[in-house]
Amino acid sequence: MRIAVIGGSAGGLSAALLLARAGHAVTVLEADHLEPAVDVEAAAAAGLRAAAPQIVQPHVLLTTFQEILRERLPDVDARLRSAGAVEATLQSQMPPTLADRSPAPGDERLLLLMTRRQTVDWVLGRAATGEPGVDLRYGVRAEGLLADPGDPPRARGVRTDHGDVAADVVVDASGRRSPLDRWLAAVGGRPTAVSTAECGLAYFGRQYRLRGGARLPAPAATRVVAGLDELTVGIWGGDNATMQLVVAPLAADRRFAPARRDAVFTAVLRTIPLYASWLDVMDPITDVAVMGGLHNTLRRLVVDGRPVVLGLHTVGDAVCTTNPTFGRGLSMTLHGAADLVDVLAAHPDDPGAQALAMDRAVGEHVAPWFADQAVSDAARLAMLRHTVLGAPPPPAPDPARVTFGQIRQVGQVDPAAFRAVWRLMGMIGRPSDAYDDPDLVARVRAALAAGVPPALRQPTRAQLEAALAA
Repeated sequence: MRIAVIGGSAGGLSAALLLARAGHAVTVLEADHLEPAVDVEAAAAAGLRAAAPQIVQPHVLLTTFQEILRERLPDVDARLRSAGAVEATLQSQMPPTLADRSPAPGDERLLLLMTRRQTVDWVLGRAATGEPGVDLRYGVRAEGLLADPGDPPRARGVRTDHGDVAADVVVDASGRRSPLDRWLAAVGGRPTAVSTAECGLAYFGRQYRLRGGARLPAPAATRVVAGLDELTVGIWGGDNATMQLVVAPLAADRRFAPARRDAVFTAVLRTIPLYASWLDVMDPITDVAVMGGLHNTLRRLVVDGRPVVLGLHTVGDAVCTTNPTFGRGLSMTLHGAADLVDVLAAHPDDPGAQALAMDRAVGEHVAPWFADQAVSDAARLAMLRHTVLGAPPPPAPDPARVTFGQIRQVGQVDPAAFRAVWRLMGMIGRPSDAYDDPDLVARVRAALAAGVPPALRQPTRAQLEAALAA
């Protein structure tokens, strides 16, 4: 098939590679000039762009992404490691409060691969550049669909500012700002079904490099994200001796507007001893990057049992976006690209069956995690708004179930809960596998009843506001 992919970031590139290796002729249309840089550091320096602010924010590659990459694109996995990505074991992520650190069956799946997002895109770009069957067209802006009229319309290609591109299948990998509904309306199509749920946070992120020979507070391949009373804060290991730090307050908390300044960002982190200890052993290599206006979103192209368009599919953030602190985005992206390859192989001549099969895949592999994120974020936002803005207190948790926040809290002292957190983050199975596990529920309730010490020493409001006034 001739396939046109709209978007040349991680979603479009991974889809292009998988589709080309399945025998299709793939044209990637990317509005920006994203030709791969000469090396990893040059790619990192050019990573900031308005259309994809998440590129320079912290990332980590979790179970689902890694397993699909090793199975479907093993050479890309090898390139990523050669580019400096660092593998971390589950034991390396265990907090000091966890007494039982012995290995358990299944730990081998709960590996983390530490890397900057710029490095992921650079590796994918270099692989796609040399891939037979992939035609990368940078600086080409998609402006609409070519489509046969009908209910639903049948996509036949893409209109661009450089002329029309005919295709048997169109793949929208244009990201969270996808204009798909506008394009569908222009060819007489119905809108997609988009569900939204608040994320509610603003992200201030900065990248650092470890000083050679410095004594580190913990392994360099570490990830510690903490939901404090007034903000979320985190550190992620990266490739090539880099570290990634983020400060994520309520988007509505205007006190944090100055955190876009380097000195204020640093002062906020220094109010928390764990992060202050990391600042002492590394140097910044970027300014503070700001990302806001985020929502959890889920797009379905089958509405009331009927496809809204034939011959067009979505992958990546055009399908689903979720709170980036959970690190699920790239896993959903690669899963969706792999599902698309399988669906086209199963239904090569039936665009209606393709649409229905892709929607079933979204329902199985994406929708449960969107719903899980929406519930987790709602609870976290209610607590922050109560503490910071004086909103009414959040309702008490349903005693019939445990929440992600409770499992994460108990994971500080209970190994089963600790592993459940990483299975949920890594998208192993379904969310209900954890929430409906009677043994895990009993352990979480018992630990909460006994009392779980705070994960981190956190600043007082006076200390935090003094830092914000730095």
